[in-house]
Amino acid sequence: MLSIVKSMALHGLEGYLISVQVDISSGIPSWEIVGLPDTCVKESKDRVKIAIQNSGFEIRSKKIIVNLAPAMKRKEGTSLDLPIAMGILASIGFIKNNNLEDTIFIGELSLDGTINKVNGVLPICIEALKLGIKRIVMPIENIKEASIIKGIEYVAERNLEDVIKYINGDKEKNHIYINNVKTNCECYNIDFSDVKGQKSVKRAVEVAACGGHNLLLTGIPGSGKTMIARRIPTILPKLTFDESIEVTKIHSIIGLLKDDEPIIKNRPFRSPHYTISPISLIGGRKNPKTWRNKFGS
Repeated sequence: MLSIVKSMALHGLEGYLISVQVDISSGIPSWEIVGLPDTCVKESKDRVKIAIQNSGFEIRSKKIIVNLAPAMKRKEGTSLDLPIAMGILASIGFIKNNNLEDTIFIGELSLDGTINKVNGVLPICIEALKLGIKRIVMPIENIKEASIIKGIEYVAERNLEDVIKYINGDKEKNHIYINNVKTNCECYNIDFSDVKGQKSVKRAVEVAACGGHNLLLTGIPGSGKTMIARRIPTILPKLTFDESIEVTKIHSIIGLLKDDEPIIKNRPFRSPHYTISPISLIGGRKNPKTWRNKFGS
C-alpha cells in the first residue's frame, strides 16, 4: 500500500518541501530509502523501526521502499525520522485520518519513540507559511522557536504514540503557553560607554557606525582594538523584525539557539582568529557551512 506524507528539509538558509512516499508490499523483507539520502537519513531505518516497535505498533516483515522526492536534491539531517515513521504507519493502516495534505512532520526519533529537537525549524516554518501549509507537527522543544511565525497551527508532541493519537483524533494537542516575543529588547553585557580615553578611535567608530562604513583598526597588541570592536554593536540601530528573523535563521540551522531565547535580538559580532583558513571562514562543501568553533563570541 502506498502512502504519502509531507515534510521539509533545508537547502542553505531556505526550506523546501519533501514528499515522503512509502510503499509496503509482499516480497523478500527489505527496507530501502531512495532519493539522495545522506548517511543520517540512511541510518534512520534502524531508528524508525525500533521506535515504531517500542511505541506499541507491530511491523511485519515486508518489503518497504521509502522515496524522498524531489530525488535530485540531497537530503541531510535527522528531521525526516518522524515523517518516515508516519508514512510507514499510514501504509500499514494505523492512521485513520488520511487527510494530511496540509500537514508536514519534522522530528528526530529516539529508540523509545521520543521525538527529539532538530535544527533549522524557523526557516522551515517560514517556507511552510509561503506554501500554504496549515499545520506542522514538531518536537516540543522547538515550539518556542516556531511560534515566532504566525499563521500556522503548531502541534508539539513528546513521542510518536502521542502523534498517532492526535492524528487519529484520540487526543487533543498539547496546549503550551508561549510568551509574546519582543524584538525591541536588546541585552548586551558590555557597552560602548565602557571605553575610557581613545577619543580619536571612538570618534572614528561612531562615524563608521552612523554611515555604515568599513573600518580598519591597527595598533600594538593590548591597545584596545578588539575591546572597542566588540562594543560597536551596542551603538548600532536595533535590529528590525526582518533582520532578527534573518539572524535567527542562521543560528537555528547551526543549532546555536538557546531554549530561553527563541529569537536573536542583539546584532551579531564575530571575531575569527587571524589564523583561520578561507574555507573555515566562509564555509565549505556544496552547501557552505562554517565551523561554529572557529567563531569568537
